[in-house]
Amino acid sequence: MTRRGLFAPALGALLSPWAAACSPLGLLNAAGPRDRGARRVAQGVAYGPGPRQTMDVYAPDLARGETAPVLVFFYGGGWDSGSKALYGWAAQALAAQGFVVATPDYRLAPDALFPVFVEDAAAATARAAEIAPLHGGDPERLGVIGHSAGAHLAMMIALDRRYMAAVGRPGLIKAAAGLAGPYDFLPFDVPASIQAFGRAPDPLMTQPVTFVRADAPPLWLGHGTADVVVHAEDTVLLNERMHAVGGRSEAKLYPGLNHADLIAAFSPLFRAKAPVLADVTAFLHRELGAVRQGRSVARPAV
Repeated sequence: MTRRGLFAPALGALLSPWAAACSPLGLLNAAGPRDRGARRVAQGVAYGPGPRQTMDVYAPDLARGETAPVLVFFYGGGWDSGSKALYGWAAQALAAQGFVVATPDYRLAPDALFPVFVEDAAAATARAAEIAPLHGGDPERLGVIGHSAGAHLAMMIALDRRYMAAVGRPGLIKAAAGLAGPYDFLPFDVPASIQAFGRAPDPLMTQPVTFVRADAPPLWLGHGTADVVVHAEDTVLLNERMHAVGGRSEAKLYPGLNHADLIAAFSPLFRAKAPVLADVTAFLHRELGAVRQGRSVARPAV
């Protein structure tokens, strides 16, 4: 199904600058206010041998003996740009809500094509579960979340069983959330999707909607009605398809919000614009639980 506007060339100026420190989101990271009660606790943790196969970890201020649910946050950028270094403010916002948050880099097109970046997402998620106990995280309560292309990654590894099985952690993901994500964007008819997915032997295997299932982790899907980069129709369709097969899913459309607004609303500067952070973290706490006292979590030998 065609998604007119999916990473449209006319809006390339919106996505590409996010990979630069002078971009709006880069400026949020460098100079914007940060949420208190959380901090970065690890930097450059490897989950693979490549220079882009590392992650940073943010954690809330926990009392002795407390454990928190774990999130893996995937940023967007059209599968060809982006850096965890630009999204510390978003990861810290989630951590301040009571989660241990891993935010990985992943390999990008044109050097890495589908399914490489999805495989990286799965490997990063498995590694996040291994190291989470070092920072008070409970890997038995792990969810994934992403914005834009990152939402595509989160939904692919949550819905298509093969990716987490390949890293030896089937069933690890207990909930998944997507912000302004592309979930049904055939045919490939814009440069970003052509570059990243155009060589896939079976295009259907690149689409999250292909893998809806009744026993999938529960999904939360958020989208702005003014998004012309990835239309809200993708969120509506994935939500409907999940319901059709008996799966658990909920969708929230935010009137007047555009593509960038869905993640920018995580920042204290723009949080009053829409309750995106409150809505998605309420879902994630409902599915993964809150900070708990007294539960013993085995610490890895790393």
